Amino acid sequence: MRIGKYSDSATGGGAGRGTRPGSVVVQSGDSVSIIAARYGLDTREIIVANNLSPPYTIYPGQRLHLPQPKLYVVEGGDTLSGIAAGLGVEMAALAARNGLRAPYRIYPGQALEVPDGRAIRTVAAAPARAAADASLPSARRAASPAPRAAGNPAPAAKPAPAPAPRKAVAAPPPRSGKPFGWPLTGQILSRFGPKEGGLQNDGINIAARSGDPVRAADNGVVVYSGNELAGFGNLLLLRHGDGWVTAYAHNERLLVKRGDTVNRGQIIARAGRTGSVSSPQLHFEIRQGRQAVDPLDHLPRMTAMQTAAN
Repeated sequence: MRIGKYSDSATGGGAGRGTRPGSVVVQSGDSVSIIAARYGLDTREIIVANNLSPPYTIYPGQRLHLPQPKLYVVEGGDTLSGIAAGLGVEMAALAARNGLRAPYRIYPGQALEVPDGRAIRTVAAAPARAAADASLPSARRAASPAPRAAGNPAPAAKPAPAPAPRKAVAAPPPRSGKPFGWPLTGQILSRFGPKEGGLQNDGINIAARSGDPVRAADNGVVVYSGNELAGFGNLLLLRHGDGWVTAYAHNERLLVKRGDTVNRGQIIARAGRTGSVSSPQLHFEIRQGRQAVDPLDHLPRMTAMQTAAN
């Protein structure tokens, strides 16, 4: 199950985990690699997102688009290599983005941030990567220990302790038999579909007041509850019967945890402005398997209070 990248009509600025803006203005002294490191991106992703050409020069005052995060929630039987192949990205890039090291243990319900596969495949010889690759042999030699005298073998390396496996999430309860319900009532800030700058909203953004109750759209089980993914802030993912998944992002507070069973209409969070937004709102997605669908096609008809913006 993947939560795709999305755009937001009220995107805010700021660097760091959970606050990646949709675009940035280049400052004096910036380079593509510096901006990529600042926002936790691969240099090649910025190059592709902005159609930059060698030598990838940027200048103060230039506005650069930043790719928004995509999530993949691990399911039983998944492997990192299989996920990478299915999403069309390099396994090494997927591991690096999520701080994973060999033997790359993953567990059901774990949310992985997915790098832009198009960038990984297309820009295979970005200068920063080429320079790093060229320096690898000498770096390895410099890091190699001096030869040991005969009869004095090197001590055996101690393997890192394996992380405790996480308990699998139970199957979701049956659905209510009704259409999905609105998670909260408010103005639609951003609709499903493509946005300016090549971005894509895989859900809708609903205006809210800080602390407004966010309700489960249907009976389900919590498969993710946390704030580890840049841009989404406090995020909940619910799995429902028949392969459906709903997502609730930018919450001020999460009221349920991974593995909890929830009922349709149950308050599961309090709305807020965490992640890459500058005003209180809820980013809401509905997916059938891995395919994002327009939530407005699966929710009751909007009331007069819910007017579409963009």
